[in-house]
Amino acid sequence: MKKTSLLLLGLLSLVSCKNEEITSEKKYKEITGISHDLKPGDNFFRYVNAKWYDTITIPETQAGAGAYMFMNYPQRLRLQGILDSVSQSENTEGSIAQKVGDFYASGMDTATINKRGFEPVQPILNEIDAISDISSMMHFVTNATMSGNGSILSFYVGPDDKNSQMNIAHASQTGIGLPDRDYYFSEDSETKEIQEAYKKYLSTLFQLTGISDAEASKKANVVYDIEKQIAESHRTRIERRDVKANYNKIEVNELDEKHPNIGWPAVLEDLNAQTDAIDVGQPEYYDTLNSLLKTVPLEDWKVYLKVHTLENYADNLSKPFVDASFDFTKVISGQAVQKTRGEIMASAVDGYLGEALGQLYVKKYFPEEAKERMQELVDNVQKAYAKRIEDLEWMSDSTKIKAKEKLAAITKKIGYPDNWKDYANVSIDRDTYFENIVSASSAAYQRNLEKLGEPVDKSEWFTTPSTVTAYNNPSANEIVFPAGILQPPYFDNKADDALNYGGIGMVIGHELTHTFDDQGAQFDKEGNVKNWWTDSDYEKFKSRIQQVIDQYSTFTVLDSLHIKGAMTVGENTADIAGVAVAYDAFKMTEQGQDTTKIGGFTPDQRFFLSVAKIWRVKMKDEFLRLWINNNPHSPPSWRVNGPLMNNPHFYEAFDVQPEDSLYLAEDERILIW
Repeated sequence: MKKTSLLLLGLLSLVSCKNEEITSEKKYKEITGISHDLKPGDNFFRYVNAKWYDTITIPETQAGAGAYMFMNYPQRLRLQGILDSVSQSENTEGSIAQKVGDFYASGMDTATINKRGFEPVQPILNEIDAISDISSMMHFVTNATMSGNGSILSFYVGPDDKNSQMNIAHASQTGIGLPDRDYYFSEDSETKEIQEAYKKYLSTLFQLTGISDAEASKKANVVYDIEKQIAESHRTRIERRDVKANYNKIEVNELDEKHPNIGWPAVLEDLNAQTDAIDVGQPEYYDTLNSLLKTVPLEDWKVYLKVHTLENYADNLSKPFVDASFDFTKVISGQAVQKTRGEIMASAVDGYLGEALGQLYVKKYFPEEAKERMQELVDNVQKAYAKRIEDLEWMSDSTKIKAKEKLAAITKKIGYPDNWKDYANVSIDRDTYFENIVSASSAAYQRNLEKLGEPVDKSEWFTTPSTVTAYNNPSANEIVFPAGILQPPYFDNKADDALNYGGIGMVIGHELTHTFDDQGAQFDKEGNVKNWWTDSDYEKFKSRIQQVIDQYSTFTVLDSLHIKGAMTVGENTADIAGVAVAYDAFKMTEQGQDTTKIGGFTPDQRFFLSVAKIWRVKMKDEFLRLWINNNPHSPPSWRVNGPLMNNPHFYEAFDVQPEDSLYLAEDERILIW
């Protein structure tokens, strides 16, 4: 047990009355900024965060401020500090420090980058000019894909959903430049503004290569028309939640018969991918692509490929290209000013050499005792989850056994990987930023390709250690908590249990629940898509999932914009159960069984206050609209109010009454796990 926990127990043992308030011990984190003039039962997010929300200024270089994804802003400043130091040091050739330091230095050298203009991509544009037929076009596409210049082909290697121990080839829909298919068809004024801004961006990219304004505008319309035809074939974000419908393992011979214009055998040969079958996630896209390769003139395809090359690399070219990219970003996100070059480069190094930089980050910012404390929290929430499964009234004993087996089999990854990625085949030079990016992208492709037909490496991570995130990987039946999120307000090794269980405990419960959400529930304990339910129990489960969809679809943001309940159902389910199971785990602790107040709040109240603080986020309206249309999570205010209005212990802790806005009758409150 950690020193802070022992201190807490010692203090509590000295209290003669459980309602006595502790005010003097500084080890306990004071919760400030509560709006006592507001009723917690009306809007708990505002009750906890209003004073902060109404006074915080969103930095001009950001689209939002606060916790969650916006904690990656101060994270990037931390990384920038590491990179500033290592890039100015003498480092051994080929070492981690040399690679990350020189990569960073090459990107910070904007004088050289600006001098080169679009010269780095000129050879690629020349290759496109040399395309003479569909076959040579697909040859270009596949070779470009291998170096990170994606367009109409999305190819990768990953676990087979029905045999999770083996890696297979996958292909998925792609080919559009706007965030989602629906942006091409929506007629509201905000979306139309984004459509026009995107066309202007494409036109500007052409102009920057020396094409006249009129011709550039004409070419932009050609590209937009192709993308709109492609978008018609795309499945919606809701449709892509159907795990089984998005698994379509097809023999290459059959694909070749269906798609003679694509020429799958030649594509795979160019990709150096030896396989007899591909899981084509969204077959309609490749059916449409096969047709468009004939119906769209070859010269139009060349225009399309040129602008997508420019778009892919715009942020890595000279300032006019970076500015054009930002002008579009500004419209779609509301961000007022470009990020500093140091922040941009910290993100770039994290993206291309993430685990190399991660080793330096962990060494400086993530002590071993934090990992040990986090392991304890994860284990306790997992125990509480098993108890909740056992106590479910709607589930039969036979399904409970399978559910608990799956829960017990979960792999828990904390802080950083046991085995770091090897970047030996990435060539980095301080003077060639663009070439560094191509080298890192090519190495990443090769690293992924080498998995084809091989057993799945269960030790692999799919985020960097410094990223503020957490994830559940159903095909590996694992939950992952990188070092980046293991800091306040989520986790504080010096804080009392109420804050940690309401913070990172809720996140742990959330990620565990993804094992049993609408998608995760279709995977067995080995990570295979396989039914482990009785028919009756699965129908009961689906009816409860529908309750989540229906309830969250009534929640509004920006006055009349509704949350997309069917798109966000997995995350909402995880939020509801995440809070519930974290509370149960908290009640297993010494503090959780006590009622001693700290700073005027009971342990239960501090738990729920912590839940609200970890989603303390303020966004630009443009970014919030982008979020609602594309993000599978509900916006932060509803990640607080939604779960709590379904939690009976919240009602007890804050005396929520029927006249309060968040009040739901008991039979309307959702209980799944």
